[in-house]
This record gives sequence, structure tokens and C-alpha cells, in this order.
Amino acid sequence: MAIYFYGRTDKWGEFSNFAHFPFHLDGKTWPTSEHYFQAMKFAGTGHEDEIRQAKRPNDAARMGRQRSRPLRKDWESAKDDIMRKAVWAKFTTHPALKALLLSTGNEDIVENAPGDC
Repeated sequence: MAIYFYGRTDKWGEFSNFAHFPFHLDGKTWPTSEHYFQAMKFAGTGHEDEIRQAKRPNDAARMGRQRSRPLRKDWESAKDDIMRKAVWAKFTTHPALKALLLSTGNEDIVENAPGDC
């Protein structure tokens, strides 16, 4: 059996990148893993910090998807490692969240995002 999650207020919503579990990574504090992921599309530019400071993860996601911003050239090859790094930081920063993750045992954990293919 798999564990499906999506909305941060739904069952297992703690696993969502939009869930509010701040962490420190790359010398900065990130409000959510969504903030980090979207900002890394523009690492080393002013866009990175602007997205990090977005009020809500939905705002960070919207900003990160704006193609008027110059997407880093290696994004396609870097994005999976960036997400792993963010999720690792999130779950190792919050002991209760780590315990929740470990409580899933060997179950598959699947983000049930309607727009993803």
C-alpha cells in the first residue's frame, strides 16, 4: 500500500513541500522546501532571495514559474538533487517530522499532485 499526500492540511500533509517546516540550508533560513526549490532555479541572483522571502509557498511557486526570470542553464540536470537536498534538510531539522516519516516503514510515499505527470 502507498501513502499519498498533496495538500498541506490533508492527511500526511506534513510531507508537502508547501508545509511550514523552516530549515537552514546554504547559509540561509528557508520557510518551506517549496521556497528553496523554486529559488534554486535562480541560484546566485537577486531572484533567489526574492523568492526566499515570499510570504507564502504559493507565492514562491508562482514566482519560480515565471519565465520572465532567467532560469539557470543546468536546471533540468540539477533539480532532482536540489529537491533531495531540501527534503533532507526539512526532515532532519524537525525530529517529530523525521519520526513521522520513519513511521511509514517501507511504504511508498507519493505526492498526488494533479498537475504532475
